[in-house]
Amino acid sequence: MPTPKQMEKLAAEASRKPGPLAAAPDAPLPAEYWESVLNDPRAGATGAQIRQRRLSEIQRHVLRIGCRRCERTLEIQTADAIRLYGRKAVWKDVAQRLLDNTCQQRTGRHEEDGCWPAFE
Repeated sequence: MPTPKQMEKLAAEASRKPGPLAAAPDAPLPAEYWESVLNDPRAGATGAQIRQRRLSEIQRHVLRIGCRRCERTLEIQTADAIRLYGRKAVWKDVAQRLLDNTCQQRTGRHEEDGCWPAFE
């Protein structure tokens, strides 16, 4: 723990040094920011593209699907999904099967039965 004299000295030095300038709220963002955003692997894929991917093409460790009807959320590891459904299975089909296997909203009518997937 610094002594009070050392703390005063550090405070005096800090007040003399110019700190990093904060950008104005309406200032344009630096080019490095945009490069990192565009280089992010999630930047190129929309939700519809991810749904149509085969399980072997998905880089995520955990796949998550929710139901808009009963607000239930299911998660499965990508490795487990590949083991159960195969490498060539499409994520949209696997997610619908997972929801249907555990659906609790059964009315008896085919048009109304089942969960409504919300891909996350």
